[in-house]
Amino acid sequence: MSAKTITIDPITRLEGHGKIEIFLNEEGNVENAYFQVPELRGFERFCEGRRAEDLPIITPRICGVCPVAHHFASTKALDAAFNVDPPSAAKKLRELMYSGYMIYDHILHFYFLGAPDFVVGPDAPAGERNILGVIKKVGLDIAKEVIKHRAYGQKITAMIGGKATHPVCGIPGGISKPITKEERQEIEKMAESSVEFAKFSLKIFDDVVLKNKNYVDMILSDAYTLKTYYMGLVDENNKVNFYDGKVRVVDPEDKEFVKFAPHEYLDVIEEHVEEWSYVKFPYLRKVGWKGLVGGSDSGIYRVGPLGRLNASEGMATPLAQQEYKRMYEILGGKPVHSTLAFHWARLIELLYAAERCLELSRDKEITSRDVRNKPRSPREGVGIIEAARGTLIHHYILDEKALVKRVNLIVATTNNNPAICISIRDAARALIHRDHVNEGLLNKVEMAFRAYDPCLACATHFAVGQMPLQINIYDHNRKLLKTIRR
Repeated sequence: MSAKTITIDPITRLEGHGKIEIFLNEEGNVENAYFQVPELRGFERFCEGRRAEDLPIITPRICGVCPVAHHFASTKALDAAFNVDPPSAAKKLRELMYSGYMIYDHILHFYFLGAPDFVVGPDAPAGERNILGVIKKVGLDIAKEVIKHRAYGQKITAMIGGKATHPVCGIPGGISKPITKEERQEIEKMAESSVEFAKFSLKIFDDVVLKNKNYVDMILSDAYTLKTYYMGLVDENNKVNFYDGKVRVVDPEDKEFVKFAPHEYLDVIEEHVEEWSYVKFPYLRKVGWKGLVGGSDSGIYRVGPLGRLNASEGMATPLAQQEYKRMYEILGGKPVHSTLAFHWARLIELLYAAERCLELSRDKEITSRDVRNKPRSPREGVGIIEAARGTLIHHYILDEKALVKRVNLIVATTNNNPAICISIRDAARALIHRDHVNEGLLNKVEMAFRAYDPCLACATHFAVGQMPLQINIYDHNRKLLKTIRR
């Protein structure tokens, strides 16, 4: 088959504006592939000179998918910058709301973005690999449950945060308002239902994916295997925590590499720049940048659902812990290096978020009216939280008038950017050959980045959201053969 017939169409289920460049050798096989993000990086500058207390409202506008994560990373950075520790009830309310965010975000990615590749099938016609195709397969009753429980997560966010998408509740030293007993009861009921729905979602994954040998073989195949370091927030017992704790990093053999507090992140993370992308390439400073290669000698690490589970020693809730153990038993032990296992890890986290939401809704302190402590003199602060897509860092330097002098943001997709580039390249090399190319194989190249649930608006901090992704295919003379864009 001529290289000119290579097509990736449609390019779907991605947030942001990106481009994949695929270069073929003389034999028509993949020599290299690049995941490029041509959006302008500018949001950090946009924040300079603003009042510090405005940043939890401004920074969520980076993205309509991840606003809750930015809101609380910003709020936690201001806690540190104003040297104030929120009351216990305020921390619990923040985490309760954050659990609601995790519920609706993980439901969104699995059912709307990830599931079409498994429920409908990677080789299905392009027009069927979408949420409508999933509904056709699983039925309207299940689709209604998906919509209902995603709405539950958003309602929990709105009840505590003031808005479902761009919350306004986080303030330095606490949260803007408590919740009532009636609101607590309503949240408890939604959390109970969400636990059952998460269990049901894991059963779907078990029935559709794990009982299909071809899917399991694909998950474990070399095309989707990448050995890296892994990073995620953990509590004092090294269990996964989305809201607070220290950041733990393990090496590709599951040995703890470092565990650090938020203000120490610059001692651990360095950022590399490539001329062909606006997204930076973070790496572990003590290991160094060795290029786009995996392994223990490369400082590349991964974050997000699989990164968090690999970096931890378990889940802090009982049902999620059972599923955590089961995943590692089935996939051959810890850590799991299979990129497509991000989807399974995401569902385990959905169950954890629902369980944690239920625990917090039943906490006796959750309706306390003591929800804010008074800020102190402004200085410098770092806030780290686990966005749905991985570790998110906000670093602010304030002047004596509490105006913002400098902002640094390292978002989840930026942390994963080097690994995403490698994953796309390795999948393309393994799957695209001149003599054997079809739409299903090309969709599997897309699956290599889709598993990370990348958010390119966040990664480049672009102030104006755009959706299209473009793919360019070049021959061995670097002549453009084909361009596909949505």
